Amino acid sequence: MTEVLKVNPLRPEKEVIERAAEIIRRGGIVAFPTETVYGLGANALDENAVRKVFEVKQRPADNPLIVHISRLDDLYLLASEVPEIANKLVSSFWPGPLTIVLPRSEIVPDVTTGGLWTVAIRMPSHPVARALIEASEVPIAAPSANLAGKPSPTSASHVFQDLGGKIDMILDGGEIIHGVESTVLDLTTSPPTLLRPGPVSVEELEALIGKVSLHPVVVGEPEEVLVAKSPGMKYRHYAPEAELVVIEGRPELVRRKMEEILLEKKMKGLKVGAVVTDEMADLQADVVKVVGSRKNVRKIAKNIFRVLRELDAEGVRFAVIEGIEPKGIGLAVMNRLVKAAGHRVIRV
Repeated sequence: MTEVLKVNPLRPEKEVIERAAEIIRRGGIVAFPTETVYGLGANALDENAVRKVFEVKQRPADNPLIVHISRLDDLYLLASEVPEIANKLVSSFWPGPLTIVLPRSEIVPDVTTGGLWTVAIRMPSHPVARALIEASEVPIAAPSANLAGKPSPTSASHVFQDLGGKIDMILDGGEIIHGVESTVLDLTTSPPTLLRPGPVSVEELEALIGKVSLHPVVVGEPEEVLVAKSPGMKYRHYAPEAELVVIEGRPELVRRKMEEILLEKKMKGLKVGAVVTDEMADLQADVVKVVGSRKNVRKIAKNIFRVLRELDAEGVRFAVIEGIEPKGIGLAVMNRLVKAAGHRVIRV
């Protein structure tokens, strides 16, 4: 049975956090809110606990986990080398939605890193996440708290839909802030390589440290990834049951193509849906999900996983998605949408 406890997202109640921390310390699993999405937490240094996370999520064993910390000292405990560029980044972006990949220390188990020589580390800013890590007194390995391949959870109810009855506890801290997972930057390459776009944008990173390379999977190229140094690189991710197609291009051409495809699928007897911006909210489909204005991409990011789940809840079999400009956090949104659509993208 999974216990669901409400927790104040700004001032977490000490007794609630302590109950959750006790579960972590004894090798259990707790879902908790972060500023990005809900995480599925276990003691990162406990091999058996981490294996449970993989089993519950049905996650492939070579898909590494991000280790969450609350003290800077733990960065030096988990990584065997911390270059100056890492210190520069964490001074600017921690606590916050940036994950850095560094050579791992011997203390980190193979199971946590997917057998890699590197470890992905971040310090979250969400008060509940910080309080849980501090009270647990161990680093917490935490992928998104959903079944592997499904849209990431942005509320406790999403977590319960996927994992209710399979984990020990869910801390319900309400909605999250960003709605997409953290930016992941590999510091073992020169220049550093962006492995997953997120709330910390390429533009912000390059303003601080100079040139950043983009891994092909970041920009939606369907490349075979043999070794995944970050979550979100190798396997099908973020996808609802409905078949999706992303349409990119000038808005008027995108609208025309969406209308054409929706009519074609509707004629085949499918229940069809559309995921669009405010500017295209009058598009005709059985189910229309509006994620926000093109002028407010952060709002789109916050809503995107929720509406993908709602497509399934409303029985949509096929949906078109309006693409947005891949700049700033828009790059993260498009990365997730292209993956959710299985790289089915039409450019008009």
